[in-house]
Amino acid sequence: MAVELKIVEMTLDGLPYTCPDCGTGAFTLDGRGPIDALASVWGTCSNYHSWEDQLLTIADLEAINYVRSGRERAEDEDTFAIQIGSALLEGTLHPDLILDDLKRATRDVYWKRIIKPALRRRKRAAIRAVKRPIRSAKAAVTGAASDTVAAAKAAAIEAAWTTQVGGYQPDPDYTPAPINPCPACTDGYIQLDTHLHGIARVRCSVCSGTGEID
Repeated sequence: MAVELKIVEMTLDGLPYTCPDCGTGAFTLDGRGPIDALASVWGTCSNYHSWEDQLLTIADLEAINYVRSGRERAEDEDTFAIQIGSALLEGTLHPDLILDDLKRATRDVYWKRIIKPALRRRKRAAIRAVKRPIRSAKAAVTGAASDTVAAAKAAAIEAAWTTQVGGYQPDPDYTPAPINPCPACTDGYIQLDTHLHGIARVRCSVCSGTGEID
């Protein structure tokens, strides 16, 4: 019967149980033989050192395999603890792949690469959509305020100028001078019924082109 266990770390009565050559705590225990009592347990570490374990038997490996905690969730560890004589052997096994590992990997990939970036883009778009009307409103308020200030400045300048020149008050008795239109022309010019030299009208000599006579 063959039993193989992949050890992540292991202790014997609290002391590290490691590779005798390099001291690494990660190794594989492999027990093979037709009779458990006569079979040997071999260790092979991650640095490719190999040794025959003089403490453990295939029965011990089977006991570890039987009492191991297993894993139900991706964050769980697969641990064990057995008694060998008066010593306590305990440690952590390399985790076997379970369904939750696949679900978690799919979920993490889907969340980190698809859902999360999409949510981030939508959040940025929402922030931009909120900021646009705020900027427009600020611009409108600023423009209206500028127009108000300009109108106020113009009014102030006009008032100052009127005060400087002594003010302006219309004369209630003022009557415009009578206009006497020139009877010989229209608006200071006489229309000619001729096409000589392209001249169609000439200045009136009666009013000298003013359109009025005294």
